[in-house]
Amino acid sequence: MRALQLAHLRAVPFESLSIHLGEPISLGSDALFDKVVDRRRGGFCYELNGLFAELLTALGYRVTLLAARVFNGGVPGPLFDHLALRVDLDEPWLVDVGFGDFADEPLRLDERAEQRDGGGVFQIGLAPGGHGDLDITHNGDPAYRLTARPYELADFVPTCWWQATSPQSHFTRSPVCSMRTARGRITLRDRKLIHTVDGERTERVLEETELLPAYLDHFGITLDRIPSAGA
Repeated sequence: MRALQLAHLRAVPFESLSIHLGEPISLGSDALFDKVVDRRRGGFCYELNGLFAELLTALGYRVTLLAARVFNGGVPGPLFDHLALRVDLDEPWLVDVGFGDFADEPLRLDERAEQRDGGGVFQIGLAPGGHGDLDITHNGDPAYRLTARPYELADFVPTCWWQATSPQSHFTRSPVCSMRTARGRITLRDRKLIHTVDGERTERVLEETELLPAYLDHFGITLDRIPSAGA
């Protein structure tokens, strides 16, 4: 499972390009497989973790879809803000290939001490309120609040639509495409290309003529037009 998660992170980008290309986003199994596998694209949490859950289930893992509330300014957002996975082996594990810059490997859900991997330092603690929710931190910053109740992928469809269409969603503000590399991460946010290598970050603003080749060269994504905000 560790190997599968890291391989996915290094091969499938976290991206919001469909929103800025005017493409519909479907959480149906066939549509997800066509987009990620056949068309060699990526997606955001509902798509990536939704399809990864199908892969793990097909391989015999016991997978549960969990809803999470992403922290913004220290305040958790609405339910279904994020989709993450629980996988039960000899103990429960948090698996998440759809949060962008996050853990390289599954995290132990019952472990309260710090957990470290190539993606940083993570810690899981009980959230206030006594409902069994868990707060996940990344390098000391709150990432999201994970609920304990299981859901189906269809339960995330309304919030997926909101994330893809609302002016209040950060996904609609500018296109982003990001992927883990062997030594860090590469991200193309609108026209800014960001390389992080061994903790060192460099940025460059691309010319318009460089954008489509950059999507292909860095992420393996072939596009026939440039994603633009407001599409």
